[in-house]
Amino acid sequence: MSVRVEFWALVREGLTVAEASVEVGVSRFAGMDWYRERGGVMPRSRPPATKRPRLTLEQREEIAVLYAAKVSNAEIAREVGCHPATVGRELARGSTVFPDRRAKYRASTAQLAADHRARRVRGGKLAGNPRLREKVQDLLEEELSPEQISAQLQVEFPNDAEMRVSHETIYQALYVQGRGELRRDLHKRLRTGRAVRKVRRVEGERRGRIPGMVNISERPAEVADRAVPGHWEGDLIMGSTASNSAIGTLVERASRFVMLLHLPDGHGADAVAAAMVETMSRLPQTLRQSLTWDQGVEMTSHANITEATGLEIYFCDPHSPWQRGTNENTNGLLRQYFPKSTDLSVYQPDYLDHVAAKLNRRPRKTLSWQTPAQALDDLLSNPPKPTGVASTA
Repeated sequence: MSVRVEFWALVREGLTVAEASVEVGVSRFAGMDWYRERGGVMPRSRPPATKRPRLTLEQREEIAVLYAAKVSNAEIAREVGCHPATVGRELARGSTVFPDRRAKYRASTAQLAADHRARRVRGGKLAGNPRLREKVQDLLEEELSPEQISAQLQVEFPNDAEMRVSHETIYQALYVQGRGELRRDLHKRLRTGRAVRKVRRVEGERRGRIPGMVNISERPAEVADRAVPGHWEGDLIMGSTASNSAIGTLVERASRFVMLLHLPDGHGADAVAAAMVETMSRLPQTLRQSLTWDQGVEMTSHANITEATGLEIYFCDPHSPWQRGTNENTNGLLRQYFPKSTDLSVYQPDYLDHVAAKLNRRPRKTLSWQTPAQALDDLLSNPPKPTGVASTA
């Protein structure tokens, strides 16, 4: 059953559009699009398609007798009780052609061939290539995504066509029931840990204005270009409501290099400022150019951070997460290690460093499959020339 057919079946049963969308594994926005496309009119239900029954040995014997009597395929189909196309396919597959003679159809031979086809195992590419399957499983254990695995195989085996697999094939091998090409427990190594997308949370209410903040519209143009290192985006990922815990996240815009802030004493303005100063002070001044954050009260002490580190801090517009798109994406990756609705205060600084190192060693499509650590090293080793400065011969 297709996703849309299942969606409309659930709506017909009385579920709301949002509820039906969640049930079939798509966002409520996709469900609303489908609903609007039809003007709110549900398509008529159709009876489920029945699987075409296989021909029996008795039917094949009857086909053999009628075919030998030179009866047409249409008449044979009426006598046997099947479609004429079924008769045509059966005669084409089960007949033996003799020189200068009409093809001869034998029911017993055709039945043996049909039984053999039914027993044949139809495995996918991973099932038929143990070497490729083992390599894919090893890379999944290293927590690479299927898309990263597909790209990595091309890098490691540039001249071996057998060591190629698309990311969609890997997903199919993990999630399609009955295929058994990869260990089913390996789906837990994916970042989401689940087979369908989860509906996004509803945005929270607007928070109060922070004194002295500078809007993102005043941020220098070089930050948007991502050519110069040292410009960061930051945010908090929140733990469970009961624990009131959080971890600070910082990602460098040009290289996607990640650093994490340990906040054992809460995520108030003073605690965040202290963690920010301690973490950013480890970096050279060239990597402390600017920071973009949302309008959370945890950044009330932004002036103290700027004074201690030299970071120019800019604030996004309310309800505009796309203005920190790099950080939003990174926070999604981090949820693999820090699940929602859990107590984040249990994680110690050494584990935060371990997680950041894993992300910084992971190849990224947006970096042409470089790792963030490699990209940052390249930027520092080959800094862009300042605009407007003539080069010397």
